[in-house]
Amino acid sequence: MPSRCRFVAWIIAVTGLALLAACKSPQDLPNAQIPNTVDTVTLYAIGGTPVGTPSAYSLYGPAIVYTDQNVLFDFAFNIDPQSVLLPSGVFPGLQKNSGLQKSTASSFDALTEAPTGGYFGDRPLAIEVGTLVLLRSATQLCPNGAKLSLYGKLHVLAIDLSARTVQFEIVVDQNCGYLSLAPGLPTQ
Repeated sequence: MPSRCRFVAWIIAVTGLALLAACKSPQDLPNAQIPNTVDTVTLYAIGGTPVGTPSAYSLYGPAIVYTDQNVLFDFAFNIDPQSVLLPSGVFPGLQKNSGLQKSTASSFDALTEAPTGGYFGDRPLAIEVGTLVLLRSATQLCPNGAKLSLYGKLHVLAIDLSARTVQFEIVVDQNCGYLSLAPGLPTQ
């Protein structure tokens, strides 16, 4: 085979392997490395609180976000006039694929697996003490080459209208593409 043909054949083979690797399914997830843990977080309302108070949360990290310093978050908190969580898609110019949904589970501990559908990212979610919320992050590039989301759950513990804060317990599965919401190392 002439050298030009061998070179073209080599390019086609390499391109084919690259495409095959990029098309891996979510079922090809690497083994989970990060155990799920429960954290307690306090956020301040976006409006009516001093600049420099944390008002948002990113599932990636996970991290409390100061919206005056960073616009990469999955949801924010506000009171206007009722307490709401605001997915990032509510804000013009921010990413639209983070999502929230209320859960009908009997308890925070009963939420052990995140659904992959049913999330909305374009409107506020009203909350009160006791509300259980399922969370989906913006999509991200995972170690296996797939673009997937992180999933989590939160339980509203307290809302202080005078301080304009919300306190919640939260679990975020940091293993890209995994759906487990139970404490410990995820298996699914």
